Amino acid sequence: TVIVGQTGSGKSSVLSALLGEIRKVYGSVHTQGSIAYASQQPFIQNSTVRENITFGCPFNVERYGIACTLSAIQRDLQILPGGDMTELGERGINLSGGQKARVALARAVYSDADIYLLDDTLSAVDAHVGQHIFEKCVVSLRAQGKCVILVTNALHHLSKPGVVDHIIVMKKG
Repeated sequence: TVIVGQTGSGKSSVLSALLGEIRKVYGSVHTQGSIAYASQQPFIQNSTVRENITFGCPFNVERYGIACTLSAIQRDLQILPGGDMTELGERGINLSGGQKARVALARAVYSDADIYLLDDTLSAVDAHVGQHIFEKCVVSLRAQGKCVILVTNALHHLSKPGVVDHIIVMKKG
């Protein structure tokens, strides 16, 4: 499912409602299974890149490789001084907005959740990387039977046949 709409139309609020972060006035919200969330403003811990991706889960080399490949973070890991053991934050280096978005996406993929909420993940990366993330990550998760809800304004991805099941258009007011 892809949610599109103008800035301020409530796209991110839909994801917040699914996460139970917004008080509902009426109606109900039900989810079943584990949820992974890659927010519009990703957070990074003061630890290594690897620890930011695995996020307290046991390290699994195969799952880690898949998460890095699908999130398009591998090239960045090759140029970081310590690879995925590079320290981030106060004791280490800072990442660009696009790198933070890809680390957050890799974290979500690594979690192997049932439901993926991806809040404007494509906006922080260039067009080439955005295409990779959509075609490799979103399509791969969907092919695994995962539920993927993507908030985006990258409408050109929506024209690919058989990739998007539902498009929700949000309007202001």
